[in-house]
Amino acid sequence: MLVSDFDYHLPEDLIAQEPLPERTASRMLVLDRAARTWEHRRFADLPAYLRPGDCLVVNDTQVLPARLVTRRPTGGRAELLLLQPLGNRVWQALARPAQRLRPGTILDFGGRLQATVLTRGEEGIVQVRLDYQGDLLPVLEEVGLTPLPPYLRRPRQASERAREQADRTRYQTVYARTPGAVAAPTAGLHFDQAMLAALEQQGIAIVRLTLHVSLGTFRPVTAERVEDHRMHAEYYRVSEEAAGRINERRAAGGRVLAVGTTVTRTLETVADEAGRVQPGEGWSDLFIFPGYRFRAVDLLLTNFHLPRSTLLMLVSAFAGRELVLAAYRAAIAERYRFYSYGDCMLIL
Repeated sequence: MLVSDFDYHLPEDLIAQEPLPERTASRMLVLDRAARTWEHRRFADLPAYLRPGDCLVVNDTQVLPARLVTRRPTGGRAELLLLQPLGNRVWQALARPAQRLRPGTILDFGGRLQATVLTRGEEGIVQVRLDYQGDLLPVLEEVGLTPLPPYLRRPRQASERAREQADRTRYQTVYARTPGAVAAPTAGLHFDQAMLAALEQQGIAIVRLTLHVSLGTFRPVTAERVEDHRMHAEYYRVSEEAAGRINERRAAGGRVLAVGTTVTRTLETVADEAGRVQPGEGWSDLFIFPGYRFRAVDLLLTNFHLPRSTLLMLVSAFAGRELVLAAYRAAIAERYRFYSYGDCMLIL
């Protein structure tokens, strides 16, 4: 299977650069796998497609302000994106420009945080030792930036700090509570507290699990053949309570709606052959592409994804490549907003 089979052309002006004023105001393309049809609705219509007894599973990971920008000792710009802790204040990070950051280089981020480059690997990956006082999270809150995707190309403004504060709120789900991600589980950005409350009143169980979105989710696919791509492992945790509630709902005939590809990968990582979700924590490098047999997910809510990405491959595995690409063409014709701050798709 070729990576080029998952390509499509998107006009650049359809890449959403800002969130809508209201989280629930997005459009929603509803894709029916059995009928091979779709319809154009609003995200606010989501409750109409769910029924009492269903289970909505969300990823409660919290995006860290993990983007660190400073100057190298020689004066040039340097940037680190903290990916995951390795222990003893050592972190794996994505560096730019990695070739200029030799082992031993010390980067200073405003006095409260320093990073010493320990090793350099492939594709811009480095290991750094962080030096700071107290807990890391408050330090990052002060000196770090929200790690927005590179396709968000906004013109510079005088109020950059105000924009950063806005992104810290909107590039975060309303149910985020477990710090550790470097990218948002974007399907969840459409929910507000009123929508969640309305779904619970309708008899929908809302269950939380954690997958810390890292390089595995947004790393570009450089291989020509899909099967040659290797996923970067990401940490997950599914509590006994979460697994029990999901299994109870499915056993009673309810359906599992996975909010996003990260929830889907987590559930499929921990599900047994019978589809029962097992509690636990660990590191998942599960790569889902067409041919995969889903065991734990019945419905999927997801945003529109980049061409040739592992996320688009997962969605294609769930609904069929040709049907998904046809729906994408329809969304483009209807001028849906794409990617992180864009509209969404509900797959039945």
